[in-house]
Amino acid sequence: MLTTVDPRLPEAAGVVSAEILDALRGTDGERRLGQLGAAVADADPYGLDLQLALYVCYELHYRGFADIDPEWEWNPALLGLRGQLERRFLSAVRDEVGPVEDGATAADEMAKLAIEPAEETGVSYLLRDTGTWDQLREYFVHGSLYHLKEGDPHAFAIPRLTGQAKASFVAIEFDEFGSGRGHQLHQQLFADLMDAAGLDSRYLGYLGEVPGVTLAVVNLMSLFGLHRRWRAAAVGHFAATEITSPPGSARLVQAMERLGAPDACALFYREHVEADAVHEQVVRTDVVGTMVEVDPRLDRDVVFGIRARDAVEGRLGRHLLDSWADGRTSLLRPLA
Repeated sequence: MLTTVDPRLPEAAGVVSAEILDALRGTDGERRLGQLGAAVADADPYGLDLQLALYVCYELHYRGFADIDPEWEWNPALLGLRGQLERRFLSAVRDEVGPVEDGATAADEMAKLAIEPAEETGVSYLLRDTGTWDQLREYFVHGSLYHLKEGDPHAFAIPRLTGQAKASFVAIEFDEFGSGRGHQLHQQLFADLMDAAGLDSRYLGYLGEVPGVTLAVVNLMSLFGLHRRWRAAAVGHFAATEITSPPGSARLVQAMERLGAPDACALFYREHVEADAVHEQVVRTDVVGTMVEVDPRLDRDVVFGIRARDAVEGRLGRHLLDSWADGRTSLLRPLA
């Protein structure tokens, strides 16, 4: 199942998200949105309150929410607050990534990504070798916040590109969107995976069940995609996603074969093993290569986008591994 019904608003996770949700519900919160600067400045940039608030703001540019006025998408007060949230989040990401050194190039950065590390550590390795079905289902839940909108955040970059970079970017996205076949949409394939795993396949069905580090993964894509200033970072993020997807997906297929998971679960990742192996060469040469050749000033931003993705994804990966090592759920509450 892949429902197109507008999702419901989640429950608040703190002061900032509560004020935004109150405003959207029309309970006199709008007038207070401009007074939340101190609360935003004090919020944990990777914490659930800030990340949920930012996710809700961004979702207005995707499918919106049931019973919420679409005019909120461009409400000046909300956009002003969103800008504060973005600056707080982006500042934390920049601090973690550090400055991009002189001489760093997108080509070198992508070449590093294509080399599998000698030390086999990380979530996909654990799931392949010793992971349980319960852990794999939790992994699916975390992934649902992106995969049920897969391709959409990066698509915001399309009108900001030109020439061959644009044409090749669109060609890759065409595959993400099922090559014209609705049942082959990667979003649909993941919804089928969720159904087969006995999970809620509704769009944003688990928005209220994941921690801030999970939402940060998707929020970073939305931030890059919705700002022309960060178009090259969006392309760098996209490139890193395509380059690292095939080996990670192959390990997840092996995990599901070992655990005897339903074939509909493995199908989603098999598709990424095959399709993204082709996409890797296209994105490296025809998208990134062409873009920085036309405008070399964008090279450093591509590098930043790659490294920012690694930093934010790394936080989520560590959260999963630490939670499972401690014998606890990685979600806000255990799955039923």
